[in-house]
Amino acid sequence: MRILTQFRRYFLRRKNRKNRRRIIATALQTLQPTQTVLHGPFKGMQYPELDSVGSALYPKLLGSYEYELNGIVEQVVGNQYTEIVDIGCAEGYYAVGLAMRCPSAKVFAFDTNTRAIQLCREMMQLNGIEASRYAVNGYCDSNTLENIPVSERALIISDCEGYEKQLFTSSSVKKLDKHDFLIEVHDVFDINVSTHLRSVFESGYQIKVIQSIDDIFKARDYNFPELNSFNLETRKVLLAEGREAIMEWFYITRKEVVNTPTRKK
Repeated sequence: MRILTQFRRYFLRRKNRKNRRRIIATALQTLQPTQTVLHGPFKGMQYPELDSVGSALYPKLLGSYEYELNGIVEQVVGNQYTEIVDIGCAEGYYAVGLAMRCPSAKVFAFDTNTRAIQLCREMMQLNGIEASRYAVNGYCDSNTLENIPVSERALIISDCEGYEKQLFTSSSVKKLDKHDFLIEVHDVFDINVSTHLRSVFESGYQIKVIQSIDDIFKARDYNFPELNSFNLETRKVLLAEGREAIMEWFYITRKEVVNTPTRKK
């Protein structure tokens, strides 16, 4: 009986996966034939094809992807960074989007996935980003990070699936002490990641913590006109970003140095 129950659960999960894929494929075809982001901070960004690396495509084209960071993205655009470094860039959602929104910044994008590198380069070209303004490469470790030619004030973005402790060492943080960071924290893979990051950024930085929204709340609360015809179950499938747990981002910026005037005797 126990073995039979396990088989039933297996086939039910398999059936559910097929149904989810069918729902998403149908919704993508009807969402917009031009493969353009409809809402959010990167509205108007074009995708070269219906493909995303390592994360869900529908939320990206809709513009709901990582909706939690929209306010931070607008702040980033206003900060006028001289460079954007994106480690774990996937197909280029942030690398290309920020290249479009920050036209004076140079973008350095990294990913270990060869398909991601290819798509990111194609997406840069498709969206009119000049070749002199970006470089898309493979593996980035702490030594690579320390030697990226950043100048006045860069933003360093990281979504590296648990590699944060190896990437952001005391040495690399010290060498990049003029710059700001937006790090997706993967305590789900190593529960010590957030503790490590707090320790290496403890001196001289302030950390703003943004928490991810559960897929159930997205289905209930996100109000995009393209979702009006779908019931809650379908919305949950379409808006899901595949996180294993509630996660956090750290937006890490330099503390303002306040010069206290000395009193005259």
